[in-house]
Amino acid sequence: MNDKLMDTNIEEVVMKAVQKALLATQHQFMDSGWLSLKDGARYAGVAYNTFNKFRAMGLQVCEIEGIKRVSRKEIDRFLEEHSF
Repeated sequence: MNDKLMDTNIEEVVMKAVQKALLATQHQFMDSGWLSLKDGARYAGVAYNTFNKFRAMGLQVCEIEGIKRVSRKEIDRFLEEHSF
């Protein structure tokens, strides 16, 4: 088999394995209930800037040493509270 073709196949297999591992890790973290602000905006179905406006309106965010996380429960509570 051609060495270049073999290297390409190995590279594809490794890339697929890494992508699969990253997705599994992301799903595991998201299943914990705590999301980054970017993922929180995605969960709420709004743009990141809108999500920041929600924070100004009272959405509570946990911040530890500059790392910000928001719980899905808090997002759900906030959306319910502001529903009519």
